[in-house]
Amino acid sequence: MAVTGTTSGAGAGEGGGGDVGGPGAEPGAGPGGSAAWGLLLPVCAAPPRQRGRALQTGLREAVRSGRLAPGSRLPSSRELAADLGVSRGLVTEAYEQLTAEGYLTSSRGSGTWVGSTARDAPVGAAPAGERTTAPAVDFRPGSPDPALFPRTAWAAAHRRALAALPHHALGYPDPRGLSELRSAVAALLTRRRGVAADPGRVVICSGVAQAMTLLALTLNGRENRTVAVESPGSFEHAALFSAAGLRTAPVGLDSEGLLPGELAASGARAAVLTPSHQFPSGIAYSAARRSALLAWARDADGLLVEDDYDGDFRYDRAPVGSLQGLDPRRVAYTGSVSKSLVPGLRLGWLVAPDELAGEIVERKRTMDLGHPVLDQALLADFIARGEYDRQLRRCGRAYRQRRDALLRALAEHIGGTEASGIAAGLHVIAALPPRCGPQDRLLARAARTGVAVRPLSDYVPPRPPSPPSSSSPPWSDGEDGENGGRVRLVLGYAHPTPSRIAHGVRLLAEAARRP
Repeated sequence: MAVTGTTSGAGAGEGGGGDVGGPGAEPGAGPGGSAAWGLLLPVCAAPPRQRGRALQTGLREAVRSGRLAPGSRLPSSRELAADLGVSRGLVTEAYEQLTAEGYLTSSRGSGTWVGSTARDAPVGAAPAGERTTAPAVDFRPGSPDPALFPRTAWAAAHRRALAALPHHALGYPDPRGLSELRSAVAALLTRRRGVAADPGRVVICSGVAQAMTLLALTLNGRENRTVAVESPGSFEHAALFSAAGLRTAPVGLDSEGLLPGELAASGARAAVLTPSHQFPSGIAYSAARRSALLAWARDADGLLVEDDYDGDFRYDRAPVGSLQGLDPRRVAYTGSVSKSLVPGLRLGWLVAPDELAGEIVERKRTMDLGHPVLDQALLADFIARGEYDRQLRRCGRAYRQRRDALLRALAEHIGGTEASGIAAGLHVIAALPPRCGPQDRLLARAARTGVAVRPLSDYVPPRPPSPPSSSSPPWSDGEDGENGGRVRLVLGYAHPTPSRIAHGVRLLAEAARRP
């Protein structure tokens, strides 16, 4: 039996063919021959009921990988069945299935040929953003410790939720979310964060990212399509709103929060804020600045979007209530369980202003037909039984210990470092002494020692210069360790253990000393 590469119209056996015969076929008998046969060997070893699927998989892979080249003629069903020791009907069915999928072509009287459509996935560099080698110590902010996830309590809540869900609840859900979870979240946010939340305005989302996307799509249909973002700030905010077709305008901060004058000059009618613990600077917006921003929103008929990304973690100061609680009509509030539990759950919420709630819910419905019901029921049970509060206390103790371990290690190994933003959250701003710069050289050395760090400058997008503020921000005395300035690193401490934190700071100190 021959599998031959031919030109159009060539008959069976013509051209430079290689045998794809039975087990006695010679290795390298021709282009694609033995290689293709090797992919079909599992058919011989498979149980009788699985041979049809094995044959289809083998042929499919041979075509995809190029071992059976486009234009190659396949043996007749009778020949291949005899060589493999299977029924002719099984081979005929495989040929028909792969012809229907486009891998093969056939016509009456001329046989079956390999089509030209299928191609194997290219093998090359890893996609952008994919980490190929894990660093020895990772200080990049934004990741909690997944080892703190309460697996036992979560599994128990899963069993209870599944047992309690009525059959009708497993249909398409309310796009706002399961009523039990919306009620639980509204009570939780009111109690812990001072949010003015009622279940009717809570929308359950796939994390803060989807909440921001829903808001962006809603704002995109309105007259003003410019959104202000904090500078320095989370680059995810700008990316999400830009992806929805909005223009983003970076607006500067001082030690009290976003600058109202710059916000007014930006022409934006919406602004994304992290007022309780600004990312990445760590400042808490002052009461006066909160009032000024709310006044801007009222005067400009604007919207403030509050990302309360780590509002539950406070160590050395009293909790700062949400901005949304001061004016629910002008502030949309977003949050999630990504830091308190794990990001992989993709569970979050949006408390929408009345004016936008209906449109946001409709966009949520058309986007995904609602969030998975079982996940929602599980979280509702977890909150109602007090397990979520216990988890927050557990994480708070662990993260405070890690923050303290980081501060001790910095004081011991990199004397002269000034840390800010330490009273809350999951990261600090470490202003290293000038001797550690310049920044580019330090970052390169740190990478070579296996320490992953991110400088504060990564979070400052280009923007027009602004007049100096009477309240200087904590990152204003230099940019990159040159000319007397300091290298400022945003050091996340939630993910590594205290011992890994100490080890990482020692490596960082070695990188700073290395000539």
